[in-house]
Amino acid sequence: MDHGFLADIDDEYEKLVIQLNPPRVTVDNTSSRKATLVQVSCLVDSANRQGSLLEVVQVLTDLNLTITRAYISSDGEWFMDVFHVVDLCGNKIYDGEVIDRIQQSLAARASSSQSVGIQASSEHTSIELIGRDRPGLLSEIFAVLSDLKCNIVAAEVWTHNSRMASVVYITDEESGGAIDNSDRLGNIKRLLRYILVGDRDKRSAKTAISVGVTHTQRRLHQMLYADRDYDRDDTELEHVSVDRSKLVVSVENCTEKGYSMVNVRCDDRPKLLFDTVCTLTDMQYVVFHATVIAEGPEAYQEYYIRHVDGSPISSEGERQRLVLCLEAAIRRRNREGVRLELCCEDRVGLLSDVTRIFRENGLSVTRAEVTTRGSQAVNVFYVTDSSGNPVNSRTIEAVRNEIGQAILQVKDEMHTKASADDSGKFSFGSLFRSRSEKLLHNLGLIRSSSGDRLSPH
Repeated sequence: MDHGFLADIDDEYEKLVIQLNPPRVTVDNTSSRKATLVQVSCLVDSANRQGSLLEVVQVLTDLNLTITRAYISSDGEWFMDVFHVVDLCGNKIYDGEVIDRIQQSLAARASSSQSVGIQASSEHTSIELIGRDRPGLLSEIFAVLSDLKCNIVAAEVWTHNSRMASVVYITDEESGGAIDNSDRLGNIKRLLRYILVGDRDKRSAKTAISVGVTHTQRRLHQMLYADRDYDRDDTELEHVSVDRSKLVVSVENCTEKGYSMVNVRCDDRPKLLFDTVCTLTDMQYVVFHATVIAEGPEAYQEYYIRHVDGSPISSEGERQRLVLCLEAAIRRRNREGVRLELCCEDRVGLLSDVTRIFRENGLSVTRAEVTTRGSQAVNVFYVTDSSGNPVNSRTIEAVRNEIGQAILQVKDEMHTKASADDSGKFSFGSLFRSRSEKLLHNLGLIRSSSGDRLSPH
């Protein structure tokens, strides 16, 4: 019998079941005084597949909703997810347009057979990078892309356990469209890999290029999980022991029910539920029941899980690995360092110039979120000093003076002082060449010394 034919039959049967029993999405503003209740229910056969919970959580997260409570159950013919959600200000959802988007997005996601988190696009070229983190790495990457006539329209960068992962979306500087020339893409990939490998990468640095868009944060989790960032280096153990008391993950088996029970307790933060469910999904576990409470400074999550083959966790080694992977997923998004927000007119080379100034002033970027809204660049950076320690206020103010007080804002309680008479003029200090710039110079790709000092427009 042709297995492909049988698969087609299964797909058609699933579509028929969905048509006869479409997902039900209700938004309730009367049952709770504190939050809006979003309930999603449909048949287990059509919905309780690998990744179904992640799809729902991803939709709510992408709509900038905060999940304060969640109850998951999918052991009968129907599965039911109930989420208590509020907006970013902690208020219930009354906007009719937002409610419509919740219902339409969840109904479409629950009835779709697409892979989790994939969004097709031909407007950008996507670059995935992963390698050993080091001070100045992001500056070198952006400098290479700038000199290769690539415009960065969006990017997200995470660092964890001495590893750096990023997804960068670029367009051609001249055409403004995706880059699809194989020779040019091969050159971009080769030069970026040279930067990533450096002198110290004990693991294989990786680069990948494609035309289109993935769900960026979902992909970053997958990349770091595949890179085994949950394996701790000796240099990280001291730091981990300090904050272990704030994060507790335990896994035990419920023999009578045939589940493994996972408990997570840690400081609450945005997108925490998304991060933990991502990891469970990537590790090929299915969540059958769950309770999530995150109404105060601390979050509590309890999951009853099985493998996709229906079996619970079967060994101590597997249990320990799950604990390490969940801890890593939670720490990846921790906000280490001072938060700097850059908002100005976008231009080619902007990120290369800004991150160069960070590097010249001894700042290391631990996380970055790069977006373009119309003609405006709206970027967020979390920075420490080159040793990973907090940055003193004088250094932050020196960087702001060089980039521009009005352009670069500090969003951190410990660094709120700024001079009232700063002009906000955008200027650049002396440029010293990193090893990547020397490479580009040797290849004839970098500008002459007379053109190194770039104007802001």
